[in-house]
Parts: sequence; structure tokens; C-alpha cells
Amino acid sequence: MSLRNERVRKTLQKEISDIILKEINNPKISGFVSITDVEVSHDNSYAKVFYSILAPEDKKEEISQIIMKNVPKIRYEVGKRVRLRLTPELNFIPDESLERGDRITNLIDKISKGEV
Repeated sequence: MSLRNERVRKTLQKEISDIILKEINNPKISGFVSITDVEVSHDNSYAKVFYSILAPEDKKEEISQIIMKNVPKIRYEVGKRVRLRLTPELNFIPDESLERGDRITNLIDKISKGEV
């Protein structure tokens, strides 16, 4: 990955997080969504946005739908904030790695305490 792509990736990650926090006026997602990573194509025309939802299981689907509904607005805001020749197509992908890590940590704790 080139230095430019790395800069674009980091900028997109920061800006998308900020847009979700400030521009999507929905109290249901405020503080519950974390952008964990962004993968950008070599020509910056496409970006995979990995996000994690830090909320109870029953709220996750609803929050995910709110994000998907707002993808055009997020892309529009990215276009206004990030100076690129073309604004990348955004594909939001749920990232379960934080939850898997938490489950593994809990299992290790239980094993070390002799509960399992």
C-alpha cells in the first residue's frame, strides 16, 4: 500500500467516525458505533468500511439498518470533507473482532478461575 493510500485510509476512518457521531442525528447510534478499519482500493474509488457496534444484541440490527440507510449521506459528507478526485463508493461491513476478543478474554478468565 502506498503512503498516499495509507493517508487516505486514515483520513476516511477519522472523517467517517466523525460524520456518524455528528451528522447522523439519531440518538440510537450515538456513541455505539466504532469505525475499526477502512480498506481503500488502489485508485481510491472504493472503500470497505469496517464498523463495530458496542450495544446490546437486541439493538445491533436496528443500529446497523440506520447506518445502511445513511450511507448516501455519509458518502456526501465525505465528499465535502476529503479532497479527492472522486469520492469513494462506501461499503459498510460489520466487524465482529472486538466481540470475539471479548468472548475469548472471558473464556480465558473463566478457565484461569477454574470455572470451566
